[in-house]
Amino acid sequence: MSARRATAAGLLCGAAVGVAAAALVTGGSAGGAAPATPALPGLPAPAGQGLAIPRPRPLGPQDHVSQWAPVRRPLVARRRPAGGAAKVTRLGLRTPEGTRNLVRVLGRRTGADRRVWVHVALAVLPNGSTAWVPRRALGAYEEVTTRLVIDTRTLRATLYDRGRRVFRTRVGIGRAESPTPRGGFYVRNRLERYRSPAYGPLAFGLSARSETLTDWPAGGYVGIHGTDRPDLVPGRISHGCIRLRNADIRRLGRLMPVGTPVRIR
Repeated sequence: MSARRATAAGLLCGAAVGVAAAALVTGGSAGGAAPATPALPGLPAPAGQGLAIPRPRPLGPQDHVSQWAPVRRPLVARRRPAGGAAKVTRLGLRTPEGTRNLVRVLGRRTGADRRVWVHVALAVLPNGSTAWVPRRALGAYEEVTTRLVIDTRTLRATLYDRGRRVFRTRVGIGRAESPTPRGGFYVRNRLERYRSPAYGPLAFGLSARSETLTDWPAGGYVGIHGTDRPDLVPGRISHGCIRLRNADIRRLGRLMPVGTPVRIR
């Protein structure tokens, strides 16, 4: 065989090997037709899509999820989502107890002024008051999956997490002359510095306000706290606050975060 013929044969063999290798890698054949199964048994299936974008979730209360946000700058809460709307109240950075102020988020809307406004629940009288605040005055949204229900008829407190009951106990509530207010509220802060026989080791401040009186240190607010008189629980024993035995308030403290919605019925 001449040198020229040998070179041509080598080029043809190299081309054939390249085509066969490509067929093995791509799962095709030298003829161009793709087989129904991979060319080599045992090869892993092709990788799925690398980026998965979750479906958008609407802002505001949903099944088992609710949002809250801290107040980032002092502001005026208004009756409608507009800068010139009637004033409902002023919101500061701190609560009367010295913790950061927060509001429960109910929804949002773009106003006629093209600003984003957030519909929030307030800790003011009358109980159940809501208002609109500029989005830029609030911090980042936080989510909670818990919900607390206080039954003033059966004197029970029940905590749910994602709709599942995780805690239940007997409670003390307000006397007839200073009843525990009913309605929808939220946990506004967690307090441990008020440790005393009257408040026990832990307390939660609610957005609920008493229309008569209260034994809450900041005045006017309704709290959930312990007591060193477990013999009084259950019963109608307080100035409006909700009392738990100390062991129960400690357990609730491990399960219930700030921002949790509270229904008193």
